[in-house]
Amino acid sequence: MSVLIVIPARYASTRYPGKPLVELTGATGEKQTLIERSWRAACAVGGVDRVVVATDDDRIRSAAEGFGAEVVMTSESCANGTERCAEAHAALGGGYEVVVNLQGDAPLTPHWFIEDLVKALRAAPGMGLATPVLRCDGATLNSLLADRRAGRVGGTTAVFAADHSALYFSKEVLPFCANAYKDGENTPVFHHVGVYAYRPDALAAYPDWQTGPLETLEGLEQLRFLENGRKVLCVEVTARGREFWELNNPEDVPRIEEMMSRMGAA
Repeated sequence: MSVLIVIPARYASTRYPGKPLVELTGATGEKQTLIERSWRAACAVGGVDRVVVATDDDRIRSAAEGFGAEVVMTSESCANGTERCAEAHAALGGGYEVVVNLQGDAPLTPHWFIEDLVKALRAAPGMGLATPVLRCDGATLNSLLADRRAGRVGGTTAVFAADHSALYFSKEVLPFCANAYKDGENTPVFHHVGVYAYRPDALAAYPDWQTGPLETLEGLEQLRFLENGRKVLCVEVTARGREFWELNNPEDVPRIEEMMSRMGAA
């Protein structure tokens, strides 16, 4: 099953303009941009045939080509990463059996998250989309709650049925937890990892679907699948001792750099 990873990246982020070109300092003191670290994470995934950066910005194109990435230029009209992945896949001539969207703000994504995701999609022929979820421990849950108390949009949470089909995704912390949890303790909250694996027919159909009120309110592209009656497979992944966080706000830069330092990530 041929696999393409697309890393959608745009400069004009509402919450954090220029985010893909923000530099992160690793454990060795080396500075690399967010987009380069995300590309290197993609290149570490096994069983992948091709990795491309998809952007509409010449600054990102120049930076990506500078560290050796293949770049596909896409239009400014793409409303989100899924639309950009659909356009990039079409521009490459299609033909891939699975298209993975590794968003450019997730440089700490372990390779096995994506490998497990592709494996799960292969085993679920009735699903057009799969996405990873990671059970929060107390420390992660507390970080999510702290972001919300401070008025920041941090990570996204997911709730799903017994068959792991998604019920909802939200930038609020769901489900509601009345109890306090200790740092290393498992919680009933699942952190949605911003990676998607699509079958090409579902990906191609996505830009033609109407944007619904839930996608508009939450600003979460995967809700368009649910609002148009399509199932989304939530694939539970395990951290294996690795820390995970996405770069959503400027305040996340030192948090991610501290994680990289603790993990010894260059």
